[in-house]
Amino acid sequence: MALKQVSSNKCFEGFQKVFEHDSAELKCKMKFGIYLPPKAETGKCPVLYWLSGLTCTEQNFITKAGFQQAAAEHGLIVVAPDTSPRGCNIEGEDESWDFGTGAGFYVDATEDPWKTNYRMYSYIKDELPKLINANFPTDPERMSIFGHSMGGHGALILALKNPGKYKSVSAFAPICNPLQCQWGKKALGGYLGQDASKWEAYDATQLMKSYAGSRLDILIDQGKDDQFLSAGQLLPDNFIAACTERKIPVVFRLQQAGYDHSYFFIATFINDHIKHHAKYLNA
Repeated sequence: MALKQVSSNKCFEGFQKVFEHDSAELKCKMKFGIYLPPKAETGKCPVLYWLSGLTCTEQNFITKAGFQQAAAEHGLIVVAPDTSPRGCNIEGEDESWDFGTGAGFYVDATEDPWKTNYRMYSYIKDELPKLINANFPTDPERMSIFGHSMGGHGALILALKNPGKYKSVSAFAPICNPLQCQWGKKALGGYLGQDASKWEAYDATQLMKSYAGSRLDILIDQGKDDQFLSAGQLLPDNFIAACTERKIPVVFRLQQAGYDHSYFFIATFINDHIKHHAKYLNA
């Protein structure tokens, strides 16, 4: 599958690049950011996938998070895809910020008119890794995933639904229980229909309650002054309770007053997450 390079910038002796390609899964052109550490010039490297939140593109993480220095030091390739299909000309896709464009929610839609294009779950799970592994010096056996907000939800469900696929998982302020929050009800109802039992397959808390896969050590950072935490959109306590019930280790760090939902919060703790994944990727 042809890749078109959109940009390339040297960064900590590696390169931060952006590519565009035609997605068979999403039936549109998609962009992704990829950081290639210096080590990628001489050997295969583990891959860490980042999933961004509502309204984001591939640009938010690569320009705001400040992860490149730690990725260079640990020899990690870091891939940051877009958050939804783009330019599909679906009626209503640009009407609201929390549904449609920029809000793919990392599910495979089953409802018209979304089901043809809005297949972000399969894109992240299958198509994108195949593309990355075919075109870059990756070690396909060493792959991990993390994300923020809607992307934290995406990272958790991908790890829980595919035991053993990812060596580690972490999240910043993830949407932990979308069945119980307004963002989740709107997105899952729109993409999957109004039968809430079908939403459970994309709810990290529900998935954890029945998880029987390989051991996962989960790291979650949450800002104490996150406006969406207080608004009941994230619900980490529900997820932690499910982890405790299943005896799955989770490190939940409620960061002190002042830390919110922004990339300033992410940039503060991103190095901890890179180290967390490097440990499991044997980087």
